[in-house]
Amino acid sequence: MGIDEPGWELYRSFLAVMREGSLSAAARALGMTQPSLGRHIRQLEVALGVALFTRSPQGLTPTDLGHELVAHAQAMSAASAALRRAASGSNHEVRGVVRVTCSEVIGAEVLPPMLADFRQQHPGIVIELSLSNQTEDLLRKDADIAVRMLRPAQGALVARRIGRIPVGLHAHRGYLKAHGQPRTLADLSQHALIGFDHETPALRAIRSKLPFDREDFALRSDSDLAQLAAIRASYGIGVCQCAIARRDRRLVHLLPEAFAFDLDTWLVMHEDLKASRRTRLLFDYLARALGTYAVA
Repeated sequence: MGIDEPGWELYRSFLAVMREGSLSAAARALGMTQPSLGRHIRQLEVALGVALFTRSPQGLTPTDLGHELVAHAQAMSAASAALRRAASGSNHEVRGVVRVTCSEVIGAEVLPPMLADFRQQHPGIVIELSLSNQTEDLLRKDADIAVRMLRPAQGALVARRIGRIPVGLHAHRGYLKAHGQPRTLADLSQHALIGFDHETPALRAIRSKLPFDREDFALRSDSDLAQLAAIRASYGIGVCQCAIARRDRRLVHLLPEAFAFDLDTWLVMHEDLKASRRTRLLFDYLARALGTYAVA
């Protein structure tokens, strides 16, 4: 007898297999046994009346329909997480969970001391910090608050412009001692440059401001934290936020007049969360704290 309405736990198991790539890895991620997870997948297929995977000695391979269902399962996952956050405290209480999404560098280098200070003021609020250079969907409730480097185009969002974050070329003094300091942009061709591997929408937005492309880089990484670590390790010359570089006297700002651009920074949340006191408290706090980090 099939299942008329598959429960969320079946979709969660399906999504875990799609994310992890195998039953065994998904079972470990969910803290389940592999046979139990396998039963979930079979139950979901019976309930939906479709095959989500093909079976072979090598394991499970998603069908085309399985791939199509991922986005829907992700939406269910986001809704489930948003429901749990909403249930973690009433709209009028200063407790509960707030999920913040931001870029790697903002999340690892900029927000931690701000969030630590906020924690001292509001110890009842639990913060989930999601670091990703991909833009999470606030309309789908993937997160409650987002720090974004592009002006949000979606409706139904509360957006506050924070200011500009200056970005420039930097290198470690150890690298410059060994290889010399470029005096012009043309000199960069003689240096080890650190940059991206794949272009993202954010990179395309500033593409015209970059005097180099992928083929010019001696180290390529899509992780901004990896690029920053490479600059600090004297690998070469790379782009980073000027305020971060100023914290370390070993980092030198290069060619500031020839190469510079600003990241227009916005703080965003879904308009439905304006009534949530904990979300509003964190939103207003981050607006003030990031405002002291950015340039008006």
